[in-house]
Order: sequence, then structure tokens, then C-alpha cells
Amino acid sequence: MPSVSLRLAVIGAGAAGLVAARELRREGHAPVVFERAAAVGGTWLYAPPAAPSDPLGASATHSSLYASLRTNLPRESMGFLDFPFVASEATGSADPRRFPGHEEVLRYLEAFACRFDLLRLVRFETEVLGVRREGRGRWAVTSRKVGDKGSGQEEVYDAVVVCNGHYTEPRIAVIPDAWPGKQMHSHNYRVPEPFLDQVVIVIGASASAFDISRDIASTAKEVHIADRSTPFHRCVKQPGYNNLWLHSMIDRAQEDGCVVFRDGSSIKADVIMHCTGYLYDFPFLGDDSTITVDDNRVDPLYKHVFPPEVAPQLSFIGLPWKVIPFPLFELQSKWVAKVLSGRIVLPSKEEMMEDVKAFYSKLEARGWPKRYTHNFSNCQFEYDDWLAAQCGYPTIEEWRKQMYFFNGYNKAARPESYRDKWDDDDLVEDANEDFKKYL
Repeated sequence: MPSVSLRLAVIGAGAAGLVAARELRREGHAPVVFERAAAVGGTWLYAPPAAPSDPLGASATHSSLYASLRTNLPRESMGFLDFPFVASEATGSADPRRFPGHEEVLRYLEAFACRFDLLRLVRFETEVLGVRREGRGRWAVTSRKVGDKGSGQEEVYDAVVVCNGHYTEPRIAVIPDAWPGKQMHSHNYRVPEPFLDQVVIVIGASASAFDISRDIASTAKEVHIADRSTPFHRCVKQPGYNNLWLHSMIDRAQEDGCVVFRDGSSIKADVIMHCTGYLYDFPFLGDDSTITVDDNRVDPLYKHVFPPEVAPQLSFIGLPWKVIPFPLFELQSKWVAKVLSGRIVLPSKEEMMEDVKAFYSKLEARGWPKRYTHNFSNCQFEYDDWLAAQCGYPTIEEWRKQMYFFNGYNKAARPESYRDKWDDDDLVEDANEDFKKYL
């Protein structure tokens, strides 16, 4: 048993919050999970189409899912380390595809919550209004039921674990106010029918930009993708489509409705769709949290989890991106749980700050912008394995690592069909053999 058992506040009941609650309880703590929605799932909890009050802003729903979304990672690699994401009755499966729709991921998370008896830890339809430091290293959390208008209820916890996700607050490209067309962010996109016979510009080069541009092309008159990584001189019709083009980035948007690209072409558009990512946002935290968010860098955080000044009583699960998220959430949660119980001792505040500064220096030497601070495209498995070693847990399975890399190659080679055609069945066999330990 741990040397210390604490009463903890966990903010969010998505994948990160659920696995954090499990690991904290496994370590002997008493977590209370705050969730705004009426169910678990976080970003995987689909919200039906609705007219948002601000098409460019965060809508009333937390979710950014669109109806046609399928995973862009194979299910074998996605699951928690000891609860495989397989097409079986145990995980509530109804979509056996290797790259299933979003509904299947939600069923998996619901099955995870039931399997480990987590639902009774969650206060549903409860929003956190504020988190502030109390004396002796404790934290006061103010919450209230969604829809209530009171000042809320304040309770004191030994520590707070933030798991509120980072797909809620839209990041927007700058388009002049004088441009007369409609603008919206992909956060508020659900189905393509509203774009029937319209000319749509999609800004972005992410997975969502790729998928949404194809989705909209099924009904729109024309779809034009603006990608800043595309050479200035290029304007290319996409293979297999008669109404889909790839351009360089937008140069300017004019009052007459025309949008001019850096490649010199121009389009009179009805809609600009911003598939431009999201901002980290913690509206419930004050200055006493000691962290700031500047150009999407949450600063300072030791190993992307602990603010050195207030560690370990405040921590963050799930900030890294360009990762396999669920295993990373799990390993971060194991680490936080053991640090809070006293099984693992963090370095001194000064040593943690030096580590943060050294990491920033490496990013600068690599030439990466500040907004890529939590981009783990080049280091996720090194990070996962470091966390595992801290916790005395096995490193990430070799098949999972290889499957992730192969999927990246396959996606580049077959961008339109990688979800249905692959050549790594040997890795699938390795995964299924490994899963026998847990099924």
C-alpha cells in the first residue's frame, strides 16, 4: 500500500480522466472526477449537428467529432496497455473494422469505465469554475451543476489532476473582417449536407483537414485546400476528384468575396473552414497555478506534467500530441499516482526548472517553433519508455511501436485508402498474441 492516501480532484472524464482515476485509485487514493457532460468519453462523445452561436468559437459541446470520423490509428495500437481495443463483446464492439468509427471508440471507453468501476467516481453534468491554492499545499475546487446560476460549491482537495483535453478551444487563421463569406472552425463541423453546391475553402493540413475536405467534396460544388506547407507555385487537382484542389496558403481575402492564394490563383468562395487546430485552455486556473499558455506552450511543466513550483499537487495529463494517446495517458497517470503516494520522489524545484530549460534549448536548436512544444512526433516512445521506467512498468511493446510507424508510411503511400488497405498483418498477429494475457 502507498505511504500516503490523498483525496484528489480529477477534471474531465474523457480517456485521460478515466485512466487517471483508475491509476490513482489503484495507488490507494480517493479521486473525485468532475465532468461537464452527462456521460464519459470527452472528445469521443459525439454531439449531433446544431447551429452554434459562434461558428468560429467553442460551441456548447466539448466534442470536435464529425459524423464520418474514423480513427487514423489502427485499433490494436490505440488501446490502454492492459485493456486491448479489440472487436469483442468485452469492449462493447459493434464496429469490427481495424480503423473504426468514433462510436466504437466511445463504446470502448464506456466498457473501460464499467470494467474498472469508474462511473461511481464521476460527478456528471458538473463544471469546475475555479481552482485555487489553499494553505499547506492543498487546493480549493469550486464546482456547480451545469445550468445552475449560483456561485457553486467549494471543496478542498489534497491535489488536482487536470484532464480537460485540448480539442475544445479553436485556433483560428487570420482572415480580414471585410471578407463577406461565412467562416467556421472544424470544431463545429458535423455533416457535409449544409455545403451543398457551395464553394468551400479548407485551411489546414492536419488529419481533420484531409478528412473534412473529402467529406465536404461529396456535396459541395468545389473544395479548395489551403496548405502553408505546399509550394507557392502549386495548384493541384486531387486524384480521384473533379471538385477538389490543393493550393498554397491564402495570401489575402477581399471584400468582393474572392480569396487569393499565394500560388496566384483566386476563388470566389462561400465558406472558409478553419481546420487549424486548437489552443490549450484552462479557464478554471488562476495565476497561483504558476503556469501560463503562450503560443500553445504550457509553461513551465516538468516532463509535460508537473509545474515545478507547485508539484506534485497540480498535474496535467494528456498535453502531448502527435502520439498514440491512450497508452501515453496511462503511463503519465501511473507516474502521477506514484508521485502523489510517495513511491516516486520528484527532483527539486530547481532541478525540474533546469530540465524544462534544457528541453526548450533542444527545441530551439532543432528550429521548432514554440507552438510545437508538446508535439511529440519525434520522441513519443522515448518519453513513454522513460515514464514506464520511472514506474517500474514494462516499456511500450515493440509491435505497437512498429505498427505506429508502419501506419504513418501506409498513410503517406495510400492517403485515400490506408484505413482499408495495409501490409502489416504480422504485427496484428503479434498484437493479438500479446492480448491473450488480458482477454
